[in-house]
Amino acid sequence: MTCPCGSDLAFERCCGPLLAGAPAPTAQALMRSRYTAHVRGNIEHIIATHHPDTRDTVDRAGIEAWARRSTWQGLTILNAQAGGAGDDEGTVEFVARYHAEGRDHAHRELSRFRKIDGRWYFVDGQSPAIAPVRAAPRPERNAPCPCGSGKKFKRCHGA
Repeated sequence: MTCPCGSDLAFERCCGPLLAGAPAPTAQALMRSRYTAHVRGNIEHIIATHHPDTRDTVDRAGIEAWARRSTWQGLTILNAQAGGAGDDEGTVEFVARYHAEGRDHAHRELSRFRKIDGRWYFVDGQSPAIAPVRAAPRPERNAPCPCGSGKKFKRCHGA
């Protein structure tokens, strides 16, 4: 069975050992295992890999509810800074896609990780500011509307 984290590796060779308690070799590997824990409902792994200084602030019931009511659709790693085997800190930016409450969602986060005594822990995460992206430049007000109506943009879709 392919690992839910999207690595294209078998679960037993990817997140399986981490969910069983093995230390993650990198911050990204820990991030992937935490996503897989959400998919499999392994709340213990999510809590155990939370940084000890903030573990008591974890909302266990909230995590359980989110994992249970969501159908997880995939993980995309956007960027990873540091967080390698020789580092003590690192960040991983990712998008986790899921379906809940009748809609598809995308949770984008920039997560911080810290290594203590050879083990990586999740410290915190924040949603990065995302600028809206336009597929094409907005037409000038007096230009023809791109919808093909024959009207000026300002009188059609530019209103």
